[in-house]
Amino acid sequence: MKILKSFNMKEQSNMKVGGIAQEFIVVEKKDEIIEALELGNKNFILGNGTNTLLNDDKLNRTFISLKEINYIKELGNNTVEVGAGLDFDKLIEYMGEHNYSGLENLAGIPGTVGGLVFMNGGAYGTEIFDCITAVEIVDENNNIKNIKKEDLKFTYRRTEIQEKSWVVLSATFKFENGYQKDIVEDRMGKRQERHPLNMPNLGSTFKNPQGNFSAKLIIDAGMQGFTKGGAQVSTVHPNFIVNNGTATFQDILDLIREVKEKVKETSGIELEEEIIIVKD
Repeated sequence: MKILKSFNMKEQSNMKVGGIAQEFIVVEKKDEIIEALELGNKNFILGNGTNTLLNDDKLNRTFISLKEINYIKELGNNTVEVGAGLDFDKLIEYMGEHNYSGLENLAGIPGTVGGLVFMNGGAYGTEIFDCITAVEIVDENNNIKNIKKEDLKFTYRRTEIQEKSWVVLSATFKFENGYQKDIVEDRMGKRQERHPLNMPNLGSTFKNPQGNFSAKLIIDAGMQGFTKGGAQVSTVHPNFIVNNGTATFQDILDLIREVKEKVKETSGIELEEEIIIVKD
């Protein structure tokens, strides 16, 4: 376990915005997690920061990284246990190597396995929980538990894990045979083409309202391309906010607020953030 004091968090968010954290702890083995949680103050579990917006002022809390918990363990019968810190694209690669199928639609989604499990990430009608059989978590009392999928509550981009601020340590997946390489290539190609991957961003800023699409609502509200300081509603994909290199935390917050206000004014729909915002 590594404990780093007064740590600059700017590079820990894909938006390239962030201040000085009281503490940054890197957990290198699963059995260190309880000690890390007990040592920390106002703990925040951080994956690779692909959907986390951090305040660029002083951050009076402890950030705990599980990036070193990045293993894949074969359990037999097309079942694998995956550490929370593994980059999700590594799991897709592993599926291809072992002819496993089930999550191809999610190819190209940035983030760790733990991050996607935490929020039930998904795309193209597939969700990560479609292939999960159990999740290993640390609960609010710092007890490690392995919970079966049927005993967990989860809906669109929301889970009981998130609501109760549990920590994801690993997830167990059950796959079918027949890896679909063409789907993986198609999904990754579309992300390259349709997403502003050449600029700092946090992926989809807003959840899709039921029966609608945030991107369309933002376009209809005339907000695509709108800027606030160094932050802009992407001209490539309107549900992405990008940093032109000078954006501040406040620029991004102000832009999110103005987009929500304009969409509410034009459509009557209240957008809800999909990104995680850490203010202090």
